[in-house]
Amino acid sequence: MFEPKYTITPVLLANIKRIAEIVSSLNERRFPHVVLFEMERVAREISAHASTSIEGNPLPLTDVKRILKQAPHRVRDSEREVLNYNEALLWLKKRMDSEAAVVDLQTLLDTHRLVTKELLPDFSSGVLRTAPVFVNDPKIMQTVFWPPDHGDVPRLLENLLEFSNAHKEKTDPLIIAGIFHKQFVLIHPFMDGNGRTVRLLTTLLLAALGIDIFRLFSFELYYNANVTKYFAKVGERGSYDDLTVDFTPWLEYFTDGVLDELIRVKELLEKTMADPSSGMKDHHQIILAYLREHPSINDVIYATLVNRAKATRALDFRFLLDQKLIERQGRGRATYYILKT
Repeated sequence: MFEPKYTITPVLLANIKRIAEIVSSLNERRFPHVVLFEMERVAREISAHASTSIEGNPLPLTDVKRILKQAPHRVRDSEREVLNYNEALLWLKKRMDSEAAVVDLQTLLDTHRLVTKELLPDFSSGVLRTAPVFVNDPKIMQTVFWPPDHGDVPRLLENLLEFSNAHKEKTDPLIIAGIFHKQFVLIHPFMDGNGRTVRLLTTLLLAALGIDIFRLFSFELYYNANVTKYFAKVGERGSYDDLTVDFTPWLEYFTDGVLDELIRVKELLEKTMADPSSGMKDHHQIILAYLREHPSINDVIYATLVNRAKATRALDFRFLLDQKLIERQGRGRATYYILKT
């Protein structure tokens, strides 16, 4: 039976209370669907970049955005990592939307299979490890942590999943998600891809525990800002079998990161709603959303996206022109619109 040791310190309690306040206030508000859709897309870009960057992926955010937009078929491993992470995020989002946001062993294996697709051989992708692994410190080029024997991995994972399910009604979801995250890293159930997999599962676990706003943010961003600190907090030194882990420092750090990202998202949403363009209706946002994905739009294209009369569609374009959000190009029937730079 897995019984983690931790203490509810003043720092941890303050973080939990503040996070609950922000989540409650955001969940009570109603934001335009298109705004939320756009923020989810941006959050996936940031997550795909940050989580793979933590593991050493060299691609900058601008390249990540381009790759996710173009989805090329022939890619390098670094690009495949990004595409895989985004695909896994989309898959998990569908599970959240269908109320199937359950973290069980099969979900764990399926997530790892998506993360490592075409990066690991089939016998290692979505399969628990069957050999020993070691964690090295790249600074000193020495092994610093010995995870449990591979024969113990199924039992340890089962205990962790039982703990998460048994405590979801009586323990704060942030505590459960944080403990799950660190313990998963210590178990190290796969030959590779453990970090990316657990960061995805942590997002799903938070959603399963009722924190809906988390699809709009990327807590991986906080970790990527100081990767050395993240590894120091989430990891341990020595042999797993000899450890007595106090999860308290990690939980303080984990909730620090969640709070930091929630504040960023809250400020971004408030700024968006306070912007002159926040008076836009959904049909205005449809034009802007289309232009973020395509170089231009005209009335013929717009007519396929909305059910609005031609004269009304002209007024929609006029509103965005007056807001200085788009520019008109061409004349007459050749008129089209682009985003204003």
